[in-house]
Amino acid sequence: MSALRDAAMKSKAWPFEEARVLLKRYEKKAPEKGYVLFETGYGPSGLPHIGTFGEVARTTMIRRAFEVISDIPTRLICFSDDLDGMRKVPDNVPNTEMLNLHRQKPLTSVPDPFGEYPSFGDHNNAMLRRFLDTFGFEYEFISATDFYRSGRFDDTLRLACERYDQIMAVMMASLREERQQTYSCFLPISPISGRVLYVPLKEVNAKDGTITFEGEDGRDCTLPVTGGNVKLQWKPDFGARWAALDVDFEMYGKDHSTNTPIYDGICEILGGRKPEHFTYELFLDETGQKISKSKGNGLTIDEWLTYAATESLSYFMYLKPKTAKRMHFDVIPKAVDEYHQQLRAYATQDVEAQVNNPVWHIHHGAPPQSHMVVPFAMLLNLASVSAATSKDGLWGFIKRYAPEASAETHPDLDAAAEYAVRYFRDFVAPKRQFRLADAKEAAAMADLRARLAVWEGGADGDALQNLVFAVGKEHGFDPLRDWFKALYEVLLGASEGPRFGGFIALYGVAETIALLDKALAGGLMPAA
Repeated sequence: MSALRDAAMKSKAWPFEEARVLLKRYEKKAPEKGYVLFETGYGPSGLPHIGTFGEVARTTMIRRAFEVISDIPTRLICFSDDLDGMRKVPDNVPNTEMLNLHRQKPLTSVPDPFGEYPSFGDHNNAMLRRFLDTFGFEYEFISATDFYRSGRFDDTLRLACERYDQIMAVMMASLREERQQTYSCFLPISPISGRVLYVPLKEVNAKDGTITFEGEDGRDCTLPVTGGNVKLQWKPDFGARWAALDVDFEMYGKDHSTNTPIYDGICEILGGRKPEHFTYELFLDETGQKISKSKGNGLTIDEWLTYAATESLSYFMYLKPKTAKRMHFDVIPKAVDEYHQQLRAYATQDVEAQVNNPVWHIHHGAPPQSHMVVPFAMLLNLASVSAATSKDGLWGFIKRYAPEASAETHPDLDAAAEYAVRYFRDFVAPKRQFRLADAKEAAAMADLRARLAVWEGGADGDALQNLVFAVGKEHGFDPLRDWFKALYEVLLGASEGPRFGGFIALYGVAETIALLDKALAGGLMPAA
């Protein structure tokens, strides 16, 4: 363990860098509560999404890194803000007319449109927990409704009442003048309709711990701030929750970064110590636009997992979290192959290199062995030229290339074959654009075909790559990538492709000769 800890203390991997910052927080004495607390938040107005996965996965990576360099116990809380009022009705749920009758009520007071749980908030919380459990995350769940109504938040809420003016001073500095006229950090929950009310307060009584406002019936109403009778606006709620729970670490997206001084300031006003934070960049779609749930322009968890395993998504989440990344279907094959490259490298690395390897953080220091003897990109191209409609169609080629491989001994390869067929069917096939070879390209391809016809080197991918390379060079392709680009466009209908020698070894020399013949005869072009 000492060698691992020593390596971790020097590692430049971002989870260890963040873990070391957190360790300094307690370099003088251990936390009085006996553990370091990590938190992630969830707004249950909709179903969990890929951003939820990323936030919990990344926080868990830092948590595991911290556990290597410190003996202080850790906890991870997933906090659901389910006391928030339902501002709008989602368009992807049933019974929207019924839901419209309950707008502005706390999500845990809105009937479940699916008819499965006591409330809509309970339904979405259950979906969140099932979601997190599916991926094996270790966490504790807290419902804001329970947090407010059980009394766990009462001391902090009373203190917020006493220090109301200080909290309001922080908030007023961030609000437009018009908003300042009606803003209060406390939102009463109407005893008449049960709705969360956005109303100005007439009085805040610190001694009694109450607020007074004009009720929905036009008469003054006084409520205690405790017991779930009010909730805090979301920005004050952030800081107050940090203070109440003594949170040590929370990460959030760049869109929250301008609010960090507000969150921190309110936490400190309420007697807490501001936590360490980590701000990550947001994801973009293929055109460079910010991914939005309402626009539906990003990948969902289900979509990613239709075409690749969870580990490839974790790998994508690990990479450069402070750099904006385009997240669309085309990134999936690259993520799969890079993940397996890192797995293969891990077994050959010393401990200092291993703690810098993404797979250490994805698998908490115990990554599995990769059995991907054929890259995912190669499987996609194999699916293309063989017109495979199931993974069984690919296994015939795989067995010839790697006789020792089987679905039982290479489960990750077997799963990847199934993913490749799906991905090809849904994304590659519709976009393929074959073209005819020009005179120079046709001559080179005919030469390659002739050399393959007398090839005696077997399925040696490196030797075949040298052969393809030599043909391109002898036919004057400069740069040589133009030769490979021509092979991809004429034979595969794409501008990019696999290492071509490896492709021939996998697909077969005789099959490649037949493919060249068909392409040179114009047989790959769509019918006019």
